[in-house]
Amino acid sequence: MGRAVVGATKKKRKKAVRTSRAAVVPAAEPHFDGATFLTSVGAGRSIARYRANENVFRQGDPANAVCYILEGKVKLAVVSKQGKEGVTAILNPGDFIGEGCLAGQPLHMASAIAMAESSIVRIEIDTMIRVLHEQPRLSEMFMAFLLSRNIQFEADLVDQLFNSSERRLARILLLLASFGKGGKLEPVIPRISQDVLAARVGTTRSRINFFMNRFRKLGFIEYNGGLKVHNSLLNIVVHD
Repeated sequence: MGRAVVGATKKKRKKAVRTSRAAVVPAAEPHFDGATFLTSVGAGRSIARYRANENVFRQGDPANAVCYILEGKVKLAVVSKQGKEGVTAILNPGDFIGEGCLAGQPLHMASAIAMAESSIVRIEIDTMIRVLHEQPRLSEMFMAFLLSRNIQFEADLVDQLFNSSERRLARILLLLASFGKGGKLEPVIPRISQDVLAARVGTTRSRINFFMNRFRKLGFIEYNGGLKVHNSLLNIVVHD
């Protein structure tokens, strides 16, 4: 009888230990949704709309926030002291701009200009740094963007060093039509002016006009209420 009582007591103690251990297990952290964070207004975050040709920020402005493109298209442009403009990138929804502030860049090195009506999320630098430290999901997403941007810059540099103006233009048009993303080309929206293409390719507007007319006659592109790029334009890029 005494053994039965002792056994029952031990069982109660084990059960109590298990209960106490379960009680100290921390509750699961709430799920962090990176997409929601980047597409909503909150502490340190705001959303603004920009008309076509309106500056999101200007070259030389204080770099104190990271911007995320929700809708539209944005170009990054640098203007020399002589007034010559160079377009360094054309960015789409899902891209970040102004990320240099996270590495201590005090001023924007380029102007960000909306090419069509665009929605931009502005994330204050302190908020962005805090969330990147606290939320691995957003850190992974941001790192993937930075790696993709770096690969693009390297490809642009190789293109500028070794390819002709015609091939550089063909590559830019294919990128604008989202070549390689989903296997289906899309109309170039908004329609890109030849001045912007000249600044992006690094040549004159007259040369761009010559090449565009040539591409159209060869059936590589067409104008039908907008610019449409065909897969056949790839022939210009892969062949001399």
